[in-house]
Amino acid sequence: MGDRKTWSEICHAEEFRGRWVALDHCRYDQMTMQPIEGDVVDTDDDLGSLCSRMREAGRSSCAIRFCDSDDAVEVPSSRLAGGEVRAAAR
Repeated sequence: MGDRKTWSEICHAEEFRGRWVALDHCRYDQMTMQPIEGDVVDTDDDLGSLCSRMREAGRSSCAIRFCDSDDAVEVPSSRLAGGEVRAAAR
């Protein structure tokens, strides 16, 4: 994987819809602190399986979100956090 995508692009892609998505090197919305862009490193239907693979691969700094088409809202660039921020995997 490793493709950099916005959360909106991810939510509109059939391959991610209804799945858990692990993101690395994220940009976050300043208001919600949700990742809005990042490198897609892995996906899975099962959160536990995804987290296990992330842990085994040493990727403990990824943000993990569930991809739902209702969540595909673009965030204005004026609300984006500057720089790179990472969230711990759950």
